[in-house]
Parts: sequence; C-alpha cells; structure tokens
Amino acid sequence: MISASKRILLFIFGSLTSVFAQSTLEQQFKFANQLFTHEKYFDAITELKRLQFFDIDNKFSFQSNYLIGKSYKAGAKFDEAVNYFTRAEMNSENDDDYFTSKIFNARTNILRRTTKQAEKILNELLNDPRFISKEKEINYWIGWNYIFSDEWEKAFEVFNENRLDTTLAELCKTVDDEMYSVNFAKYCSYLIPGLGQFYTGEYVSGTLSLGWNILFGYLTINAFIEDRVFDGIIIGNFLWLRFYSGNIQNAEKFAIQKNLQISNKALDYLQYQYKGEKP
Repeated sequence: MISASKRILLFIFGSLTSVFAQSTLEQQFKFANQLFTHEKYFDAITELKRLQFFDIDNKFSFQSNYLIGKSYKAGAKFDEAVNYFTRAEMNSENDDDYFTSKIFNARTNILRRTTKQAEKILNELLNDPRFISKEKEINYWIGWNYIFSDEWEKAFEVFNENRLDTTLAELCKTVDDEMYSVNFAKYCSYLIPGLGQFYTGEYVSGTLSLGWNILFGYLTINAFIEDRVFDGIIIGNFLWLRFYSGNIQNAEKFAIQKNLQISNKALDYLQYQYKGEKP
C-alpha cells in the first residue's frame, strides 16, 4: 500500500511534470511562430511537426496545423497547405477557428485554381447561419474565385453589388469589356471566312483566309460548271474545305489567345500593384 504522503508526492510530481511539459510546448510553438514571422517557413514547419510529435494531449493541434498550412501556402506548396488547413478545421475548438481554417482552405484552392472546390467551401460558409456576420468577407473571396475562374463579369457583379472593393469592381468590368467573344469569332467565320480574324484584330490572317477561300471556292465551282467533276471534288475536299475549316479554327484560337493575354495582364496587375488583400 502506498502511504498518503507518497501519493501526495506523486501527485505533486505529476502536476509539475505536466506544467513543465505544457510550458515547453508553448515555448516550442512561440519559437515556430517566430520562424514563420521571419519568413523561415520550412524551418517553422519542421518545428511545428516536432511540436505535434510531443503534444500527446493535442493541446496545440489546431494552432500547429493552421500555422503549418500557412507556412506551406507561403511557400507555394498548395496541396500540402490544403491538407493542413483541413486538419486544422477538424481540430478547431470554436466557430472562429473553424471559419478561419475554412477561409484559408478556400483561398489556397483559389491560388491552385481548384476553383470548384473553393466555390463549394465558400458556399457552405455562406449558407451556414453561424457566419451571417461574415457574409461580406465570404463574398469578397467568392469574387476572387470568379477572377481565377476567368469569369470577370460575375466577379464584377459580386464586388459591385456588395460594395466590397471599387478598384476590383472597376478592373473586372474593364477586363470583361475588353474580352472577345470566342463563340462570335468562331461562328461568324462560318458565314464569312476571315471575319473572325478581323474581329480579333488579326487582319493579315483574316485577309489570307478570305482570299484563299474565295480562290478555292471559285476553282471548285468552276470545275463543276465545266464538268470537271473529279477536279472539283479534289479541289473542294482537299483545298477549299481545308482552308475553310482552318479559318474557323484560327478565329477561335485567336480569340482564346487574346482573352488569355487580357486576363494575364489583369492578374499581373493584381499580383504586383493591387494593395488590397489577396488570396
């Protein structure tokens, strides 16, 4: 039988050991946080994973997973960041922790262009009655998600209707106005070869397409008029049809390329010159 005095001593020893361990873990977390603050992200990750190994009671589970996620995100390791933000979400102790980890998960998905997943997360938050007061913040990231989805008109509507950011709203409106209609470029080339290229400003290509189609169209029709059926079939199938279909493909390609240039220019501005909060 253990005497009462020994039981008291064991209790005191256990309590001191627990307090000491807790203090050590707190110091470890503070050290990792300092590394993160000084942008030593992968050193911070190493220290945080070491913290998790010794944190047998999971006292720092949310904080460590959340900071590991932010470190991976800052180091452009987006897949790993999403993984740790999800872990942080699962270990959140209150609504604020849950919301923060979900928002950063969505922001990381925006950056890695898994925009459908980001949309799913943000819509879940938007429909969660616990976060009605966070609606403005959620919509802000929904607008950014539309930007990275190349849906500039929808992004403009979100930023403008919710009065979130006039600079972003104006930029999205400008980009949407500058965008070319891929379908118009494609289908108008069915009617008049070269018209789609003219629409996208590719005048040389448009002139050549129109000229070649007129030439081989004339030669094909003329061959049939003169009863040179074989010549008409050869010219029509292998020359006129080739230039006609090529004209449609080129019109579509030019519209897509021009839109990509416009979009990339806007994203470049957002990355290097926009001063507001970014994903």
